[in-house]
Amino acid sequence: MRHTLPLAPQFYVTAPQPCPYLAGRMERKLFTALQGEQAHELNDTLSKQGFRRSQNVLYRPSCAECSACLSARIRVADFAPSKSQRRADKRNAHLLRRTRAPWATEEQYELFRAYLDDRHADGGMADMDVFEFAAMVEETPIRSRVIEYSIPSDDHERGRDLTAVCLTDVLDDGLSMVYSFFDPARRGDSLGTYVILDHIRLAAEAGLPYVYLGYWVPGSPKMAYKARFAPLEIYSGGQWVELADPDAFSADPHPLSTDPIAEQVAQITLPGAAAVPRG
Repeated sequence: MRHTLPLAPQFYVTAPQPCPYLAGRMERKLFTALQGEQAHELNDTLSKQGFRRSQNVLYRPSCAECSACLSARIRVADFAPSKSQRRADKRNAHLLRRTRAPWATEEQYELFRAYLDDRHADGGMADMDVFEFAAMVEETPIRSRVIEYSIPSDDHERGRDLTAVCLTDVLDDGLSMVYSFFDPARRGDSLGTYVILDHIRLAAEAGLPYVYLGYWVPGSPKMAYKARFAPLEIYSGGQWVELADPDAFSADPHPLSTDPIAEQVAQITLPGAAAVPRG
């Protein structure tokens, strides 16, 4: 008997679990498999609708009583760095960038482990072993790259050779920063800021209009940094809008803030389909 994949992607919902961003909340995700010949198109299309990739899965927050998580992207053409961002850029200008195929290395994992142990020791990824790390990097059905930042060979006294890494997806309208990590011993060098600035540069050079940063969450201190990369657009109410005033968004849930799952799925536009108007 011959089996084929369904023509249209099937969507599922995860079981609720504690939210990693807002204390006392429960998170839930809407997700679908990323596979088959249309994987590139599906990733491009759903990324424009607030979805993110994790290995062979595309997901979007779909919490029962909260809609605080908002997909965020930088509008490259209009970006102007702040004074502190220009300082971070200058401070790390000596780093060497290398773009690699999505293949995990021991050096990457050592840096990843040091980063997690220092900054996210109690997070959901804290127990990831080398095999799970390799799966995160290598299990991708789309155009992904590992971008490494290293200290030049004549400057090793500043620390380890490999300094920062970002797993990056190349979309038809931008670069999506799937996950980045850096040397925690160099926290004063603003490496996280520098990696984002360099991705803005890469996107501009490639003629891509956006850099996708994942989710911005009002009320979450660990996500606050994303609002500093203006102009930032967020996906809210089925459309991308500029984040003019971060304080105007509240993390407090509203009883009408989240559509039922069936309505959310019905409003998703798939590759080759016309956009579904929101009522």
